[in-house]
Amino acid sequence: MNSPRPKRVEDYTNAALVSLGVNLLWIFMAIWAIVGFWAVVLAGLVLNRLITWLQARREA
Repeated sequence: MNSPRPKRVEDYTNAALVSLGVNLLWIFMAIWAIVGFWAVVLAGLVLNRLITWLQARREA
């Protein structure tokens, strides 16, 4: 704790992306089981639009 610079930390980006993918998969499977295939397609399209909008907003 006396060192002036903190130590380097591990990069958990890949682990976070894998966890996100697994969670997205089971959520889509649950939506498919409860509502149907077209609800999953619609949810995917909405997520795609949201991500595209966020990317455009960050670049502007």
